[in-house]
Amino acid sequence: MRTIFRTLPFACAAVLSAACFLLPNSAASGEAPLRVSGIYPHLTVYNGRPDPTKNVYSGGGGECGIGAVVPWAGKLWLITYPPHMTRGSSDKLWEIDEQLRLTARPESVGGTHANRMIHRESRQLIIGPYLIDEKGNVRALDVKNQLVGRMTATARHLTDPANRVYFYDMEGAVYEVNVHTLAVNKLFEKPVPGWHGKGAYTGQGRFIVANNGEHAAGSVGYSKLLAGGKPESDEDCGVLAEWDGKQWRIIARRQFLDVTGPGGIEGNARDDDPVWAIGWDKRSVLLKLLDGGQWFTYRLPKASHAYDPKHGWYTEWPRIREAAPGKWLMDMHGMFFEFPPGFRRGQTAGLQALASHLRYVPDFCHWRGETIIAADDTSIMANPMAGLSQSNLWFGRYDELVHWGPKSGWGGPWLNDKVRADQPSEPLLIAGFTHRCLHLAHQANAPVRFTIEINPRGDEKFEPFRTVEVPAEGYAFVILPADLPAVWLRVRTDRDTQATAYMHLRSPRPVAEGDAKMFAALADVDEPNVCGGLIRPGSTPPLQYAAQVVENGSRREAYYELDEKLRFIAPPKNETEKVKQIAAVKLDFDADDASVVMTQNNKRYRLPKGDPRFDRPLPLGCPRGIREIQSERYMMNIHGTFYEMPRDAGLPLIRPVASHSKQIMDYCSWRGLLVLSGTKPGAKPDGQFFAAADGTVGLWFGNVDDLWRLGKPVGRGGPWLNTVVEPDKPSDPYLMTNYDRKRMTLKHDADQPVAFRIEVNFDHSSWRLYQRFVVPPGESVEHEFPEGYGAHWLRAVVDRPCRATVQLSYE
Repeated sequence: MRTIFRTLPFACAAVLSAACFLLPNSAASGEAPLRVSGIYPHLTVYNGRPDPTKNVYSGGGGECGIGAVVPWAGKLWLITYPPHMTRGSSDKLWEIDEQLRLTARPESVGGTHANRMIHRESRQLIIGPYLIDEKGNVRALDVKNQLVGRMTATARHLTDPANRVYFYDMEGAVYEVNVHTLAVNKLFEKPVPGWHGKGAYTGQGRFIVANNGEHAAGSVGYSKLLAGGKPESDEDCGVLAEWDGKQWRIIARRQFLDVTGPGGIEGNARDDDPVWAIGWDKRSVLLKLLDGGQWFTYRLPKASHAYDPKHGWYTEWPRIREAAPGKWLMDMHGMFFEFPPGFRRGQTAGLQALASHLRYVPDFCHWRGETIIAADDTSIMANPMAGLSQSNLWFGRYDELVHWGPKSGWGGPWLNDKVRADQPSEPLLIAGFTHRCLHLAHQANAPVRFTIEINPRGDEKFEPFRTVEVPAEGYAFVILPADLPAVWLRVRTDRDTQATAYMHLRSPRPVAEGDAKMFAALADVDEPNVCGGLIRPGSTPPLQYAAQVVENGSRREAYYELDEKLRFIAPPKNETEKVKQIAAVKLDFDADDASVVMTQNNKRYRLPKGDPRFDRPLPLGCPRGIREIQSERYMMNIHGTFYEMPRDAGLPLIRPVASHSKQIMDYCSWRGLLVLSGTKPGAKPDGQFFAAADGTVGLWFGNVDDLWRLGKPVGRGGPWLNTVVEPDKPSDPYLMTNYDRKRMTLKHDADQPVAFRIEVNFDHSSWRLYQRFVVPPGESVEHEFPEGYGAHWLRAVVDRPCRATVQLSYE
């Protein structure tokens, strides 16, 4: 093995590139394939065409999500999708056999598809534009001339289910296809409003479709729709609609995604089986139930705001599906929920939060005794630090999911909504959470009594829990007892008003054995010797690593590339300088004595600090702050804490993930793996850490949801620390969400008492007074927030000029 070394001056930036070419399926025969944190690197899929003669991938897409994954005919089948390809593409239909050999099928025609269905009468799997029989024989539909579009769902036919199925296109078209002859007939160009079609299903004598966007698609205007029309409010976006074979009807003008039922991907077996549809609005996740010919609405919390934008692009593809024998999973807005397959009116118990996650999950299933979770991992859309779009599968036990992220989320039935006296809200799920904080506010000029009702058994019978009187134009909060047995919560008021009922819900993540050990190879923040540098998925499969090593006071550089077996290979060319041009590290935050400071659109936001040693430069300089490691959302590594940050909204909607005291210099996703640089020279390979032959240079590998195992979010800081402040001028907002135990210290230097107004923003809507504290001169006030209290942001206001301190400790 040849390694390229040279001395390296101190720098905050370094870069990476590509050289070696490997075919995507090069698993060696005769040996067990490498598996790291549930990921088999050799199963990585790409949507480009490998061209070994030119050492490049051609025809690749801006992203390479795994749109559907289904076990069938003794194998696991999957399809990849690029963006916006309506007449085929270089994407493949892939099969994985019992020996975990990955094969691209020669019948592949590509396209942007995520539909899958098992047609029970003909015993065929329909996945994308392919029909696969029980022997694994594949037929492809004509996607260039007949089935044109981006197929997002396939459903049973209303009148001829034995011979035909419906295909639903993202642009809104509906086709019917004969499963025997492959004859294609377009039924509708675009019957209902909305855009970015997602789910479709047949049940109770109706064909139901969902989409989650609103901007125009093709030449069809609102005037040509068969039902519905232009948005009637700012919230109207997307649609849930149904067709009974004669007439189209609009169920809801909100953003909806999957539509399914207890029949799963085979379709419901009985016409009276329920149908479920999942979506969201600004308040919460929406769960629609069709039972007995009537639609009902339930609400669930969101764990992430990365999925929220109204264009609907960042939601590919939340599902409800069986994820282990007899165990169904609902994935929505960054949260896995345990979903009872018998969910229907009066039988809703069993639905509860399971775990939050960072993985961008288009589909999941179970195969060979394991749960399989697909991803949309590495994308090159607006992401120049990645050279090739790629994704992979996670294999693991269903019960491992509880050790991903904590059960944490927020949402409610009302958000500044006009409500009628004594009319109950829609129910909000609170099962599965131990910390449950309900925020209540209204705009009436007189007190309003809020009655909180709970449903203990999932039988639609609600009983009073507590009545809270909220002062005129006021705010109050209620912490529900951890042992309160309840599936659902709803609220009603005693007068007409404009009201908010919004919850922050959380349960601690159960610590798994080995959580700390798996990061043993990472260098601690106080270690003088470290191997780090920049990592980048190149424009061909190998990972590029421009390593820097500081050891015993000396500094050197090495350039490596890694293959699918995580071997550090000698590249034909040192691409370090090219990489420095592509992926230079910049400082994404500032810090003062009070806290971390970040700026977006000329507005400052403050975050907690971690270990004090992050205040000083590390031996290798500046760690990378912001980077995309799952398609269309960012991660931030800021002062010892990882955060998820939505791509569009940015800082106001971040959530903390985990805190650490490690010298993590760079991070990326590659072959479905999370890759971290910043290791101890001479660390021993342990299944997470892999090293070059010299034993000095290495990298850490895992699954993106291993980040939670670093440790729960903690920190210290606040909006002010001996800061000159003016009366009635609010401080910068300081992050509060998803932290556990919270303590606050208030003090000042004035010779008179100072009143501190501590305000919270719990719904990204407005600031409310949490509490007023009067601090005597020369003294400090300590306050511990009630266990379970949660809000997104905190700020402070004083009533006189002084030097003031508002500092918080999150433990």
